Amino acid sequence: MFDTIPQDQADYFRFRLSPDVSISLGARAKLPGEAKAGEQLELVVQQTHADEMKPYEHLLGHALRDDPTLFVSEGSVEAAWNVVDPVLRNATPVHEYDPNSWGPTEADRIITEDGGWHDPKPVAASVKQAAK
Repeated sequence: MFDTIPQDQADYFRFRLSPDVSISLGARAKLPGEAKAGEQLELVVQQTHADEMKPYEHLLGHALRDDPTLFVSEGSVEAAWNVVDPVLRNATPVHEYDPNSWGPTEADRIITEDGGWHDPKPVAASVKQAAK
């Protein structure tokens, strides 16, 4: 109806239901005058509460008041580390491999007992050599 517009300026309806619940409607509205020209407009409805603190403000407020209700106990942290620490110490090593390849050669050793990987690339290469 109006002047030609790029696709990225098409009408839209956007929801953002967190953290402050907002709803937006974007549309092209006709400019005054005889020309069929428009301008991009956006209507935004956002619900916020003035007395609400953001999550980190809330957490810092508790810390400043020495209120432990939002924090775990030292015993809980130690118990969690007792589970995580052995896992971190026995971490599986990371093996680099070439891009567009089937992965590191170390992966072949892991799956050998189950029949290995199906790698069509070497088969295709051997068929080409046989055709020569």
